[in-house]
Amino acid sequence: MAKKATQNEKKRRRWQARAKARQAGGQTGKPPVRFALMAKPMGPACNLRCRYCFYLEKEALFSDGESRRMSDEVLEAYIRKYIASQPSGPVQFNWQGGEPMLIGLDFYRKSIELQRQYADGKVIRNTLQTNGILLDDEWGRFLAKGNWLVGLSLDGPREIHNEHRFDTHGEGSFDAVMSGLAVLRKHRVEFNVLASVTPGSAERPLDVYKFFKDAGVKFVQFMPIVERLPDHAAKELGLQLAVGVRAGERLKTVDMTPWSVRPKAYGEFLCRIFDEWLRHDVGSFAVMNFEWALANYMGRPAGVCQWMPVCGRSPIIEHNGDIYACDHYVYPEHRLGNILTDNLQEMVQSTKQCAFGQAKLDALPDYCRQCPVGPVCWGECPKRRFRQTPDGQSGLNYLCAGYKRFFEHSGPYLKAIAQQLGHRRRKLRSERR
Repeated sequence: MAKKATQNEKKRRRWQARAKARQAGGQTGKPPVRFALMAKPMGPACNLRCRYCFYLEKEALFSDGESRRMSDEVLEAYIRKYIASQPSGPVQFNWQGGEPMLIGLDFYRKSIELQRQYADGKVIRNTLQTNGILLDDEWGRFLAKGNWLVGLSLDGPREIHNEHRFDTHGEGSFDAVMSGLAVLRKHRVEFNVLASVTPGSAERPLDVYKFFKDAGVKFVQFMPIVERLPDHAAKELGLQLAVGVRAGERLKTVDMTPWSVRPKAYGEFLCRIFDEWLRHDVGSFAVMNFEWALANYMGRPAGVCQWMPVCGRSPIIEHNGDIYACDHYVYPEHRLGNILTDNLQEMVQSTKQCAFGQAKLDALPDYCRQCPVGPVCWGECPKRRFRQTPDGQSGLNYLCAGYKRFFEHSGPYLKAIAQQLGHRRRKLRSERR
């Protein structure tokens, strides 16, 4: 009798947990999965007018006169449902833009209060991706107190950064960004740098690398700028850049923007920096592109979706609560629902989203599957797969030649590092026994 009562109590608790998850935006019917829901509290609103920005133009997708500020109602639903939807901690909130600091510091103070209210014992972390020009001491104290991780957009030395990153008056933003970096260092806020790579910066890899080291940067990610001129679909939406390609889509023409980095130039850029890093900075300076590749050689998840076999676990929530499949696919056909009315786990595990993520692997051309560096590259981001393979298959990444050059060059060294790290871990485990 006692055993039966215990079983009934367990069932009752399971049903209560499921009901709680349904109410909070959790899962129904399927085991919950971990995912990272990036937030854009000010949508595409920004105080810069960077020439290569793929997101600023998304202003055309929202209603005229609509506030570009996340409401308290959407914020509360986002925090409550996102925390409840995660099967375990830590839960990381990634605030992006546009420029997320435009919404003001009080918004983030309120976010912290709500996170504490709904934490339910889970560890909560926050990151902020910013252009840095609004950073001051008040922001610095707040970020330091909450142990925030800040991503700072900075392309390199003044002349490289100012080539594409303008303010609303058309002036370069370098000095303002460097003032923001000084605030982060002053208040000892943990930060890394997101550096866009364009044709100009690709020609000066060591200048860019040395600049970041001299500026006190310890972590940097190099993001290649790859954008096509508007196609028919983009023009119908009122956009200035081509929309993301569908899996397996064959394009008749490919017209690139002048600020898109060339594949071979990007590959050489990474190789030159890799050689410098290998000689002098392994263990003291982190280039995230190399860290992700190393993880794949070690048989561990790369940490970013572009270097993994499938994607779809990094959706985006807009200022109005709309949720899209991916930051790079904020287009009407990739809208999954809205935080105020829909269930997060159901959206992430929907047939539509699963097909979106699985297509990254399913549409991988035979050329990539047979490539020696294929298990490290995985065809990179589907948004850039608009070239044809030598045998005429669609779906080849625009940057293929550059990645192949980099992985063939760095592979032997990264494999050796992976083996050394593996041996060290095995030794430590043996000593603990």
